[in-house]
Amino acid sequence: MSDIKKVFSADAAPPLPPYTQAIIAGPQVYVSGQIPANSKGELIEGSIGDKTQQCCDNIKAILTAAGVGVDRIVKVNVFLDDMANFAEMNETYMKFFTHKPARSCVAVKQLPKGVPVEIECIAYTGTGAKL
Repeated sequence: MSDIKKVFSADAAPPLPPYTQAIIAGPQVYVSGQIPANSKGELIEGSIGDKTQQCCDNIKAILTAAGVGVDRIVKVNVFLDDMANFAEMNETYMKFFTHKPARSCVAVKQLPKGVPVEIECIAYTGTGAKL
């Protein structure tokens, strides 16, 4: 298990038990689903765009702690509780993920803490990861 490491960033939303923010396994970083909560664990207010941005900011902080840039993200899964929010979420998403990684976006019945959006991703570490 020495080639598997948990990642933690104090600059991202703290994980609830039994979650971890991310796992480095071999050449990949698996970032757990991020909800629109700040580093104190408080849900943020605002539009779906604001909430999507907070999810993205959390992802960036976690990947920074792993020694990997957001440009190394290769796969993203976006979960929305209402596809009516797709256009606004997508507008914010495109500003953050400018390198256009592979992506899925699905509607789900409900998300943790009643949030409208959750984003998870996988990044390729190359040689820059801290193992």
